Amino acid sequence: MNLVLIGPPGAGKGTQAACVALAWGVPRISTGDILRRAIESGEPLGVAVADAMTRGDLVSDEVMAELVSNRLAHPDASHGFVLDGFPRTVAQAVTLDGLIEGRGPLTVVELSVPASELLRRLSQRRVCSVCGVNAASSAPSSQSSCPCGGELVLRPDDDESVARERLAVYTRATSPVLEFYKARGALRTVNGNLPENDVTERINLAIDPLFDKYIDELHGTWTRRTPFFTS
Repeated sequence: MNLVLIGPPGAGKGTQAACVALAWGVPRISTGDILRRAIESGEPLGVAVADAMTRGDLVSDEVMAELVSNRLAHPDASHGFVLDGFPRTVAQAVTLDGLIEGRGPLTVVELSVPASELLRRLSQRRVCSVCGVNAASSAPSSQSSCPCGGELVLRPDDDESVARERLAVYTRATSPVLEFYKARGALRTVNGNLPENDVTERINLAIDPLFDKYIDELHGTWTRRTPFFTS
């Protein structure tokens, strides 16, 4: 099961990717998490990444391709993956085609959320300064610490001016990617401006019919750990 979740910053890709990955028993691969770990390493690659993210720019296609290629080579991704944050350009989409050649079909789900709602979410989003995990959307604003003990802080790239630039960059760079997948019949669009559980159910409805017919052929005895939803 090879799934890409696409959506602007604040659309809820991370939350939804975690839910779908758990249901299918495949890893959630977040390029944002990978990039933040690179920044924390203090190595030259991390410094370059930090400069781009602080400006609200996209990291180069070459760097992203290398990071994703290395991650997809891990054994836990052999039965599939849920990608969150890649591809963001047509060049990256073409690269991904090569990386998963022979690994089964690819489906892309776009989370659609109005810009005003995205800015509201980003202005309220907090992240743990220690473990890097986003605070739950249901967490009260008075909550100042993560379960791990770290302080919850506003991400530098969620500052309003940077957030607006990130949304503009997303629109410019990613719209062609959506058209690329739409032309191939691989794109499904889901309303992301709903309660989290409702969004999850709509993603499941978009995915399930597409993959059921491939499971036995592509993955042999491998099956999902849990059903997506019950009536």
